[in-house]
Amino acid sequence: MSGKRFRQIRANIEKDKVYPLAEAIALIKTNATARFDETVELAANLNINSQKTDQNIRGTAQLPHGTGRSCRVAAFARGSAADAATAAGADIVGAEDLVEQIQRGELNFDRCVSTPDMMVIVSKVAKILGPRGLMPSPKTGTVSTDIAAAVAAVKGGQIEFRTDKGGVVHAGIGKASFDAIKLEENIKFLLGVISKEKPTTTKGVFIKKTTLSSTMGCGVVFTAES
Repeated sequence: MSGKRFRQIRANIEKDKVYPLAEAIALIKTNATARFDETVELAANLNINSQKTDQNIRGTAQLPHGTGRSCRVAAFARGSAADAATAAGADIVGAEDLVEQIQRGELNFDRCVSTPDMMVIVSKVAKILGPRGLMPSPKTGTVSTDIAAAVAAVKGGQIEFRTDKGGVVHAGIGKASFDAIKLEENIKFLLGVISKEKPTTTKGVFIKKTTLSSTMGCGVVFTAES
C-alpha cells in the first residue's frame, strides 16, 4: 500500500472513536479500493489468559452468508467414506497417499477433514498440519463419521476460529463487495458464537474490543450493541 493511499484511508477514520457497527462497515467498504475484492476481517480481543489452556478458545461458525472465498478441502477417508467425500465436493481425497503428499510439502488445500478411523495416519503429519491450523479435530467438526456433511459444511462457508497468543480471535467474515447487511449479519452471528465460548473461569466482560479491517485497509474499532 502506498503511503499516500494509507494516509487517505487513515484520514477517514477518527482516532480513538468506537463506531456503531453499521458505520464501521460503511467505512471499511468505502476504504476498500484495491484492485481486487478485499477480505473483511474481524478481530475480537477477549478477556482471557491465553497461557491457561482452559481459557483458550477454539471453535467453528457456519456464517449465514458464507465468506465469499472458495475453500479447497482435503479429506482423509477410505472406501465408501472416500466416495462420499468426493461426492460432497472434497478437492483431494486420500489416505497414506495424502500423508505422503503432505510430507513432500504439497499442501494444496485450505481445510482438512477426516473420518475417526483415519486419525491414526493423520497423526503422522500432525507436526506439519498443526502449526498451520489444518489439523482435523472433533471439536471443530472436522473429524466426523459423516464425512460428507463435514466437507459440505466447510465448503458452505464454515470458518474455524481460535485465540492467538494475545487472546485475540481473527476471522474473515466476508468480502468488501458483500452487501452491508450481509456483512453485519455475519459479524453479529460470529460474535454470538464466540460469546457462547466464554470460559467459566473468566469474569467480567468477555469480548473487550472488536475491530474490522480489510486486506489493504486500516482497523476500525466498533461496537455491535444496538
